[in-house]
Amino acid sequence: MADVSSKKWYQIKWYQPTDSPRERRLINKLDLLIVPYAFLAYWVKYMDQSNLNNAYVAGMKESLNFQGNQLVQLQTMYIVGAVVGQIPFMFLFTHVPMHWVIPFLDIAWGIFTLLQYRVQGFAELAAYRFLVGWFEAAFFPAMHYIFGSWYRSDEIARRGGVFYLGLTLGTLTAGLIQAGASERLEGVNGLEGWRWMYIICALITIPIGILGYFILPGTPDRPNRLLLSEDDVAVAKERLQRAGHATHGGLSWSGLVKIFKSWHFWSLILFDVFFWNGSINTSTGGYLLWLKSLKRFSTAKVNNLGTISPALGMFYTIFICFASDLVLGPAWAITVAHVWNIIGLIIQVIWDVPEKALWFSFMTTYSAVSMSSVLYGWVNSQLKASPGERAFVLVLINTVAQSTTAWTPLLVFKTVEAPRFTKGYSFVLANAVCLIVTAHLLKLYLRNKESKKTGDAESGSTTGTSVNEGKSVGKQG
Repeated sequence: MADVSSKKWYQIKWYQPTDSPRERRLINKLDLLIVPYAFLAYWVKYMDQSNLNNAYVAGMKESLNFQGNQLVQLQTMYIVGAVVGQIPFMFLFTHVPMHWVIPFLDIAWGIFTLLQYRVQGFAELAAYRFLVGWFEAAFFPAMHYIFGSWYRSDEIARRGGVFYLGLTLGTLTAGLIQAGASERLEGVNGLEGWRWMYIICALITIPIGILGYFILPGTPDRPNRLLLSEDDVAVAKERLQRAGHATHGGLSWSGLVKIFKSWHFWSLILFDVFFWNGSINTSTGGYLLWLKSLKRFSTAKVNNLGTISPALGMFYTIFICFASDLVLGPAWAITVAHVWNIIGLIIQVIWDVPEKALWFSFMTTYSAVSMSSVLYGWVNSQLKASPGERAFVLVLINTVAQSTTAWTPLLVFKTVEAPRFTKGYSFVLANAVCLIVTAHLLKLYLRNKESKKTGDAESGSTTGTSVNEGKSVGKQG
């Protein structure tokens, strides 16, 4: 296969030159099945997740008489549900049809999104937020597992980038829905505007979940036969095996022991921890709380203005993910994204700057998550030799990393300190720097590992590929 890294960026096409016409038709089919659904489902996921912050500044705080740090506590309840809910899927991805389990979870989180419209107090809302988190838990690693099951390493990041647009669009949409509900539905049928937002979000979420049963192709070892022929699956397996990807196989006890003995595995956990904590500025509501503190915008205006930052995040995501696949490679794509994030964070740490500088700083926020699909696509490529190891590691690193964000915001993003989260922005800044350093150390390790593997092959020895190894077909960084 042609090496992507040997080409100029303008020479790189959507396909590899070695892809046959039959393979290209399959790639198009997979793109039309996986990417649109992943995008839509992630859109509603983040619409349903971020609607809490929009509801809080749109009247929920006053309606339910929230006090002190209850907003950040509700954010934490979601994270706890999301962490606990992921645990079973470390082992289930290779044993259950993905085109059944993901739509079921989607529909369930839509139901609990709907129930939030009737909430009467903090404890009830905390329970609903926990359950929304529980049913959303497996979605992100599951979609990356599906991407890694059908696509080569050099194809994942840009598909994942389109998928990840759902995060920023969902956050943006939640703001627009809340703004519209506050202006047009306040008091209709005796319900406040923020309650109508939950109803609208659920009416969008549940049908998309149902659609998943008919669109998701599953995985090569458990395909959705409504969509894929035997020939489709055979071609998919052959092209992946040619690129060194295994298409079936679970996780043995010996494989599990090997994973935990590998320092590479622990470095991936640390890598993901830095990512999650280097991007919590996107979910703690700092921008919305700052807008409200200015006391010169209506409720609807605050929600509308709150959509500007995630709208820019859509551009950041497309740019970073395509640049990773086609030009920069993972390590440098991560660096570019988080240098931009760091610039904004430095301004927010200083804080006593002209208001225009603070506006600019909040416009950089979503660059923090723009490289998420780059990171998980990179991990996917390093684990391509074993679906069992890949499923286990993808879920476990995501679970451990996300679990840290259940308590770090409680320490550094206390609601009573809004809108100036000096400790919070300093903490995020430190994690962003550590993320960049870790990315380049990992890149160096993989390069040295590949050089050693090549040297062993030339000397006549053979080595297996496991969690300790793996090189993308495209650029490694």
